[in-house]
Parts: sequence; structure tokens; C-alpha cells
Amino acid sequence: MSSADIGSTQRAGLRQWLGLVVLVLPAMLLFMMLTILFLAIPQLAAELKPSSAQTLWIIDIYGFLMAGLLVTMGTLGDRIGHRRLLIGGAVVFAVVSLFAANTSDPALMILWRAVLGVAAATQMPATLGLIFATFADARQRGIAVGVWSAGISVGTGLGPVLGGALLEAFSWRAAFLVAVPVMVVVAIGAALLLLPDNRNPAASRLDLVSVALTLATLLPIVYGVKELAKDDGLVPALVSIAAGLAFGTWFVLRQLRLAEPLLDVRLFANRTVSGALGVFLLAATALGGIYLLFTQYLQLVEGLSPLQAGLWVLPGAALLVVVSTLSPVLVRRIRPGHLIAAGLAVQVIGYLMLTQVGATGGLPLLVAGFIVLYPAVAPSMALTTNLVVGSVPPQKAGAASGLATTCSDLGISLGIAILGSIAAAIYRGQVSAELPGGLPQEAAAASRDSLDGAVTAAQTLPGELAAAVLAPARAAFAGGLNTAAVIAAIIAAGAAVLAMRRLSHIPLTGSTPGQ
Repeated sequence: MSSADIGSTQRAGLRQWLGLVVLVLPAMLLFMMLTILFLAIPQLAAELKPSSAQTLWIIDIYGFLMAGLLVTMGTLGDRIGHRRLLIGGAVVFAVVSLFAANTSDPALMILWRAVLGVAAATQMPATLGLIFATFADARQRGIAVGVWSAGISVGTGLGPVLGGALLEAFSWRAAFLVAVPVMVVVAIGAALLLLPDNRNPAASRLDLVSVALTLATLLPIVYGVKELAKDDGLVPALVSIAAGLAFGTWFVLRQLRLAEPLLDVRLFANRTVSGALGVFLLAATALGGIYLLFTQYLQLVEGLSPLQAGLWVLPGAALLVVVSTLSPVLVRRIRPGHLIAAGLAVQVIGYLMLTQVGATGGLPLLVAGFIVLYPAVAPSMALTTNLVVGSVPPQKAGAASGLATTCSDLGISLGIAILGSIAAAIYRGQVSAELPGGLPQEAAAASRDSLDGAVTAAQTLPGELAAAVLAPARAAFAGGLNTAAVIAAIIAAGAAVLAMRRLSHIPLTGSTPGQ
């Protein structure tokens, strides 16, 4: 019997399961940091006074750099050891979180959020790689990966809830400080106590040109999308998007030529891989932008405190966790493609409900729509990784799982950028003609730029004039939400159709393809 055969029969003990806790903590926290600022933005904006464009960069630069570097950091972890990479990322994340919590300049905040995104990218593939190194028994490994995936779902769902509680008790700076003790536990637990040091001596060389091309593709496209929302941004936006697409083409051609590519783009030729990743990317894109606008509406339009807003998020987040847990069970009776498509169809209903917020309903309709749409993304969220990994050869499982994680936070960040920019453009177009005359120049400029700016400006104005600013500003924000919800519904409907076309062939779990 080979050593590999012996290793495959070894079952994990208490130390390995405690190590899993150390690995789930950063996975949960890092995805929580994608959404934790959603409720902090009004307070952060009032203090730092970023422009609407800077606000979007503060929120989504973290996710873009995390997504853009996940595959790179997975390769680096194979070479230098996943435990070493996890520890280094945890230390950097803790230190930079302290800097971010003490920042008073919006440009610096964008920088710190970017560095946090890089540090997050070092940890996510390391956690999954260490799970595979820790759990030799295939059954136990499957349970461990399921717990890890559930942690990501919980982190994404509960980010705004925790953010609301922290804001109520402290300030927006606590949203960064909460990461410090978690990362200390991760670093100490990983370095000294619980986790093995694993590396692959035969790992491929890190291709720095491909790494650069990844970021040169992603960031110009995102910048261009944001510029499209500006009145005078058409030409620079199109140039930036074209440049990103050109770099993306270069990246793909380079991967096809390399013997050991950074990203094996040939995986996309697999019907299940491309279908599952495409569906999940679209679903996450639709959700990301609406999630942000939903949390802002609760505070800036309805006037709720951060804690109250977080509590209105809680029912949808709790249902998300429940449906995520049930989805792997349901696919024993419902084909995965059909379950995912059904969830996306329900999402369309939720998005359409949000198109009426402000016109025929306020807070009750808003919350009801969110409770309908948010848990409905769970089947695609819970099943994508297993569908992708299970459809490729074992030697490509690591690359496939990295792609699934990349699609998750890339989709959320794209949604924030695209739908957030569209909503901002709708807001500026509607509010400019409705603001009262006689406003101080600074207050008028701030009110035209964003609802955050209007709320802050209103605090410096007399009562009647403040009300005359807030009413059209809130109505314009509702208009932006309505338009974004229409687009999200179209995206979700397209994802449902894609799921039926590309994933309906996948059999029930536990059955054979012929069944």
C-alpha cells in the first residue's frame, strides 16, 4: 500500500477539527468585509466626505483586488506553503485594519481597502489548501469544505448585521477594528498550534506577467464602468474599457501558450464549469449592487439607525443560511440546474418588488422584497463550488475551486460598481432639477453628488430648507434603486435561463448521469 493510500484512510481528530475553526474564521471574516461597510457608509461619508465615486471605490476596491489575485495567491501558496501565506496575510490584514480605522482621508481609505483586498487574497486559497492538507479522509474533507462554504455564506450575510451593531455601540472605525483580534487568533493558531505546513515542491512558477495582466484587465474595465455614470465621462470610459478588454485578450492568449498557466482557461470549455461560473457571476452581480442600495435606503431614506437597519437585514440573512444548508440536501431530489434556476426565478420576483419601492410602498415593501430575493441566491452560492470541482480532473480541483471563489467576490464587487454607478447617475439626473434655489454652493454641490452629501448638507441648513433638500434627494435615490432593481431582475432572469441551458444535464446527487 502506498503512502497516499495510507494517508487517505487517516481520520481527523480533535486537533484537526479545531484547526478547521481557525480556517473558517478568516473565510467568514474576509467575506464579511465585502459587506460590512454597507451600513457604515453614511457615518463614514459624513466624517471623511468622499465624493460618490470615491465612496464606490472604498466599498468595492477590496473585492476587486481580492478576486483579481486569488488564483495568483493560490499558486504562490503552493510554492512557499499555505500556512506561511495564511500567517503573513493575517498579520498584514490586522496591521492595515488599524491604519484604516484611524484614517481621515478618503483617498487613503481607498488605498488601505486595496491593501486589505490583497491581504484577503493571500488567505482565502490558503484556507482551502490547508483544509485539503488537514483532512485526508475524503468524507471528513467533504464535511470540512461544507463548513468552510457555510462560513462564507454566513460572513456575506451577517456583515451588515454585525456592522450595524458595531456602529450603534462605537463608530464606523469599529468595522475595521473587529478584524484585528480575529487575525491574531488565526496567526497564532495557524503558526504555533493546529495547522500543518504544506507546500508543493513541484508547483508551477508564478508568472508575474500574467499577474499584471489580470489587474490590467480588471481595474480599467471597472474604472470605465464608473466613468460611464458621469455626465462628461463617455470618452475616457470607453477608452478605459477598451484597454481592459485588450489586456484581457492578451491574458487569455498568454494562458493558452504557457505550459503552466496562471489560470487554466481551458477549464471553461467544460460545459458545467463555464455554466456554473457564469450563472454564479451573474447572480452575485445582481445581488451585490442591490444589497448596497438596500442598506443605504434603510438609513438614508427611512432614517433608521445602523442597528435598526442591521436588524431588518437579519431575516433575509438567516433564511440565506438555512437555504444554503438545505440546498446540498435538496439536490438529492431536484436536479442542481433546476434548483438553481428556480432560486433565480424567485430572485426576479424580489427584484421586481423593489422596482415599486417609493412609488407604491416604502419600508414594508423594501424589506419584503429583500426577504424574497436574498435567500433565493443560496442554491447557486452553495452548489457552485461542488459542481465546478466535481466536473474537472482531481489534479485541477484546486484551480477550479479558486475560480468559484473568484466569481463570488468578483460578482459582488461588479454589482456594486455597475448598479451603484447606474443608481448614482439616476440620482444626479433627477435631483439636480428638484433642489430648491438659494442653497449655499457647497451644500448644493454635495446634494447633487449623492444622498449621503444631501443628508450631511441638510444638517447645516434651517428646518424648512433642509426638508426641501431631503425630499427630492430621497425620491431621486428611490428612483435609482428602482432602475437598478429592473436591471438586476434582467440579470437574474438571464442567469436562470443560463442555468437551465447549461446545467440541466447534471443528475441528482447520488445518481448516475443516465438517471
